[in-house]
Amino acid sequence: MQEKLKQQVLEALFLVLRPIVKILLRYGIGVSEFSETVKRSYVDVATTEFGIRGRPTNISRVAVMTGLTRKEVRRLRNILETGEVNLSVKTTPIAEILHRWHSEDDYLDEDGRPAALAFSDGRNSFSSLVKRFGGDVPAGAMRTELKRIGSIVEDDKGYLLLMKRSVSPSGQTENLLTSLVHSAYPLLSTIAENSASDEGPAGLGQFSAYSTAINRSDVKRLRRISYDRLSDLAESFDDLFMAYESLHESNNNSDKTVVSVGLFYFEERDENAKYTW
Repeated sequence: MQEKLKQQVLEALFLVLRPIVKILLRYGIGVSEFSETVKRSYVDVATTEFGIRGRPTNISRVAVMTGLTRKEVRRLRNILETGEVNLSVKTTPIAEILHRWHSEDDYLDEDGRPAALAFSDGRNSFSSLVKRFGGDVPAGAMRTELKRIGSIVEDDKGYLLLMKRSVSPSGQTENLLTSLVHSAYPLLSTIAENSASDEGPAGLGQFSAYSTAINRSDVKRLRRISYDRLSDLAESFDDLFMAYESLHESNNNSDKTVVSVGLFYFEERDENAKYTW
């Protein structure tokens, strides 16, 4: 029974992870970097939330709970305690190629800038760059992906020109971080609280209305109506929060906390998403 419940949760998380992985891939974040962050989160939560009599969970118990080795738990605990989060982990082949193109003398021009590279001709070609620093990724596949994300262009003579160093979408990072911190995190935290006890929800508001049978011809109209209603409701909550803030505006004590109400409209656009209901 326990294994069946675990499998159901994992299948639901597989669906939840699809949009997260889309974000990670857009920002050039690979499996190794994501895995390191996940392990750090496991150790953090196991240490702070599952202690006995109010004390932090010891290293051995964290290892038992998470499946990590004690050595790994100790390393991650040290990172958490020192606040050092700039972890040295294996990056993606794309990020490595962009880095090496900017730093290796063999692929720089006379001014020290990334040179225009022939795809395969010559010792300092794009193919040689990928062979040296791209792992087992074929040069053709690397070229295709770098073109897709706008990092390189190909001129009339077939030379590859480096256009940007970063994999991150320009102009979107601030909006992404705000959405993750103020929308995704509060929603998932509420779900975690309300599902923590077999005795029922923890009393935190968590409501959703959904349908699996809306005609596509009605979606545009439904999207507009939903947007207007959500905007009005969000403004009313904003007014409510500001009213409560003004009650204690002159009070500088630290007896304050964070509250949030999340409102969103969703329509499925991922044809590959597999639902568990």
